[in-house]
Amino acid sequence: MFIQNEKIDAAELAGMDKQHSLHPWSDLATNQSEDPLVLAEAEGIHIRDAEGNQYIDGIGGMWCVQVGYGRKDIADVMAQQARQMCYYTPFGAMTNVPAARLAAALAERAPGDLNTVSFSTSGSDAVDSAVRFAHFYFNCLGKETKKQVIVRMDSYHGSTYLTASMNGKRRDWSHFDYARELVHFLPSVNAFRRPADQSLEDFAAEKVADLEAKILELGPENVACFVAEPIQASGGIIVPPEAYLPQCLEICRKYDVLYISDEVVTAFGRLGHVFASENVFGIQPDIITCAKGLTSGYIPMGATLYSDRLIAAISGDKAVDHPYFTNGYTYSGHPVASAVALKSLEILEDEKILEQVRETGPYFLAQLEKLRDLPIVGDVRGMGLMACVECVVRKVGAEPGEEDMAVAVRVDQHAQDRGLILRPFESLCIMSPPLIVTKEDIDRIVTILRDSLIATQDDLIAEGVWSPSDAA
Repeated sequence: MFIQNEKIDAAELAGMDKQHSLHPWSDLATNQSEDPLVLAEAEGIHIRDAEGNQYIDGIGGMWCVQVGYGRKDIADVMAQQARQMCYYTPFGAMTNVPAARLAAALAERAPGDLNTVSFSTSGSDAVDSAVRFAHFYFNCLGKETKKQVIVRMDSYHGSTYLTASMNGKRRDWSHFDYARELVHFLPSVNAFRRPADQSLEDFAAEKVADLEAKILELGPENVACFVAEPIQASGGIIVPPEAYLPQCLEICRKYDVLYISDEVVTAFGRLGHVFASENVFGIQPDIITCAKGLTSGYIPMGATLYSDRLIAAISGDKAVDHPYFTNGYTYSGHPVASAVALKSLEILEDEKILEQVRETGPYFLAQLEKLRDLPIVGDVRGMGLMACVECVVRKVGAEPGEEDMAVAVRVDQHAQDRGLILRPFESLCIMSPPLIVTKEDIDRIVTILRDSLIATQDDLIAEGVWSPSDAA
């Protein structure tokens, strides 16, 4: 049951929010005029707004809420740890009980020799730490010129100064400054946008060649790392061709470039495994970053995992001039967050949620595939419980135009009216429900999405801006 709060004045709260809050990704042209959706309660896979309307959370908060809302066992762990010890500094040779246990638990489940963990407070911090470590590592080895960072278009890596500079979503490039002198972008690996006469195999080979060409263009002696999400999440659930990531890892090894696997979204069950790099994609990266599902969204936390090979090369008798790793955060390894992460991991494994995802994930994609009969649907793609329906107002496969950019917002509004929250971005309807979603829940999600897509088609036809033949 939902917790029954005292009566809430949604309009009053919306007014407070508009007057005093600056939200991430706010449109400053409209944020003072548009009323926010004021959320008040959540349980299982559902959220409820301050007016009592209930929605299926089709995006897991933001890829986060793996084990579902309202878990009393997690709340009890939070309270118990806060009573026992709410916080102490993580700096220097000092730790706390749950942080030490969590580091060991993550190392045990990580691929290969990724046995050293640094904690942070978010995915942005985790990726920032990974790139800073790459620079630190090569500086310690006397390779001070290895600074350049290679990423891909359609990527998302965070919102610090450095990680925001690494984002390859053009719509996110705003009036901020970016570290363009450090970051270099490869073409997108979105196979949906490849030329009609190009095979998937040739496309994959071309994308791998893009990485090697960029390293050679910059000079291997100048490139520190390649940073890649196994599946590009907020860029549109872009699943790379099967051979792409292993071959990229080979290229990195060839040129002494560190491979950083950004698993902020894909870790902790989203693809049916604690980590996806090796189990799903067959790679053992040098560094893995994670966050979001680490605590199932109950409290902020991130982590970065480093290969023993890297740590050994700059530690002990190989540590020149006693280098200090001066990177970390006030709340690194926070005891309450660490306790929650341990509990969330226990739930994922003990309740066999990982196995459940490996069963419901294919079902989710199969049901979504049935939406291809709608003229407005250009592509359906995903893996596990990550999925995207890409709408097209112009021709299927064409580069999206301005007509496409706002279509997902229309779909999302229709879906909200029917009780489903999506993540709209340009022409993309992105979904990542809590991992406890059932096949019956999935059927309901897909039914609402179908009705919302049809309603959007009808709107566009009524406005005279589109007809089904335009997407033929």
